Amino acid sequence: MEREAAATGVPQGGALEGIRVIDLTMMLAGPYASMMLADQGADVIKIEPPGGDKTRQIGPHLSGAKGHEHGGFGGYFASINRNKRSVVLDLKSEPGLAALKRMLSDSDILIENFRYGVMERLGLDGGTLQALNPRLVHVSIRGFGDKAGGVSPYRDWPAYDPVSQAMGGIMGITGPVPGGIPTKIGPGIGDIAPAMFAAFGALAATFRAHRTGRGERVDISMVDSVLALCERIVFQYSATARAPGPEGNGHPLLCPFGLFEASDGFITLAIPNDKFWGVFVALIGKPELAIDKQFATNSARLENATRTVEIVSDWTSKRSRAEITEAIGGKVPFAPVMTAADIFADPHFSSRNMIVETAFPGTKRNLHIANSPVVIENLACGVRTRAPMTGEHTAEVLREFGFDADAVSALAVQFGTSRPDSR
Repeated sequence: MEREAAATGVPQGGALEGIRVIDLTMMLAGPYASMMLADQGADVIKIEPPGGDKTRQIGPHLSGAKGHEHGGFGGYFASINRNKRSVVLDLKSEPGLAALKRMLSDSDILIENFRYGVMERLGLDGGTLQALNPRLVHVSIRGFGDKAGGVSPYRDWPAYDPVSQAMGGIMGITGPVPGGIPTKIGPGIGDIAPAMFAAFGALAATFRAHRTGRGERVDISMVDSVLALCERIVFQYSATARAPGPEGNGHPLLCPFGLFEASDGFITLAIPNDKFWGVFVALIGKPELAIDKQFATNSARLENATRTVEIVSDWTSKRSRAEITEAIGGKVPFAPVMTAADIFADPHFSSRNMIVETAFPGTKRNLHIANSPVVIENLACGVRTRAPMTGEHTAEVLREFGFDADAVSALAVQFGTSRPDSR
């Protein structure tokens, strides 16, 4: 049941207002998933061990900011832990575990990304959680999943982004040269993809729990999530018995579709059909290619891919990105390849409020972070509050769960919370 969000210290008005999430996650996948819920108004309570989440140490750090040893954080933590409240508990101690269980008994979602078997060793197995709160949705993110989706032979292997990129298939089809060396994708898609599936699964199970009164187990595998992104390689291999390899900067089924060099950088061009091809070749002064049998259809262009790419490259390489934008921008699917500096300067991102400033404790400078792309009209969405200091909300949250002043003080002292009340 949704509770009155006005009783808590979190901002109001999001689509998930009244949903309470207990977040036991660290690193990227889990915190990103709970961040997605917090961005839409859920009350996400981040449980940290004494000393705080280790990712607080990861930079870059703004000059003058309080270090992680003072409860602060770097840019990594700031970006994916906004809109959350921090509570410090030692789950290896009886008081800490008891406090967590009390919180779980009145929450909607538990999300964690421990190694396989850790929850059971903590005494938080499925039966215990069900007894604590029959409506609780338990979401786990592990490299190779947990039990609900089938026990993997790799269940005990540790996994980070490169592992799931490699085994999930995306690294195997990525590389600058067709058939060349596999390449890791820059952003942590091996963490972020499972995070997105976890957030989706959490809400799907919570929707059902509100109808049935029963919470369900959501079992997310990082490797499976990456494979789901690579669905094309599955049907390609099934149909052809050939395993796709690195594809360069083109596309195996569409042409021209990929990266091309300009005189001052790179652009991307995506021609998914013959109509756009006709428009493009007319704009570059070669309208005859729209009816030439070697290039008129996508299948013909794929058969003559080398020549097709040469024609496009010959035109783009002689022009700047600005000149190309002037000639074809808005007329065919095209974009300049942007750096972070380009993104900061581009009017699209400012008009959509995709880059926002958040306070950074210990310095007068603000830190820019990426906002949520999920916008729900008439509802509060996205970044509202900075990431929390370590244990910043311990006293506040414990009081909301009914702990009296003595218990709050005892827990704060035991787990090293610097202030018993840091609101």
